[in-house]
Amino acid sequence: MGKEKFCNRLKTALELSQMKQRDLCAATGIPKSAMSQYLSGNFEPKSDRLEKLAAALNVSEAWLMGYDVSPVRVFAEDSKSFSVSGAPYLRNLPLYESVSAGFGASADDRPVGRIHAYMRSDAEAESTLFIRVVGDSMYPKIENGDLIQVRRQSSVDSGSIAVVLLDGEEGLVKKTEYGDGFIRLVSLNPEYAPRLFEGSETERIRVVGLVKRVIKEC
Repeated sequence: MGKEKFCNRLKTALELSQMKQRDLCAATGIPKSAMSQYLSGNFEPKSDRLEKLAAALNVSEAWLMGYDVSPVRVFAEDSKSFSVSGAPYLRNLPLYESVSAGFGASADDRPVGRIHAYMRSDAEAESTLFIRVVGDSMYPKIENGDLIQVRRQSSVDSGSIAVVLLDGEEGLVKKTEYGDGFIRLVSLNPEYAPRLFEGSETERIRVVGLVKRVIKEC
């Protein structure tokens, strides 16, 4: 199994979480001097500090250690709470596997698991969910098996990548374009033709969320 330097993974995780070094110190209780040593590659943390770092950064411990595994922290559905001293915005959020980015799939309102993610506020956490995508119509931006972080909202700007429901049942991830009396759902993969809905047909489309982030599986 391949292994990358811990310091490189730590820097990557900081960038992905949009945290600064001082934020991570506050979230974990690890002194700034020690954190600087980790980031410089002079030392690696012991297991107790590694666990705190992984939790605060919302990544798996094995990935943070440098192993060639998924960075995503996925928890059993019955894991309802999680906290780290000094990290008030670490939240337990639902993971769904019901939306297809290729041929469509029935939307299901039951999560299949939970993911811990660092949120800026309770309101952001309440409006956020994760979906594991099936299909290749949004390749290369979104590939089969990728996780997408979605913010629940009923409308998006034209040209945004959104999660939409077709006829109240078929869940799709598409680039959503609006015009005078039409909605066009566009795939990034050129092998899939755009789907055009005009006039009263636009009522078949309901936006349910905006794709905020794509998480690639290793």
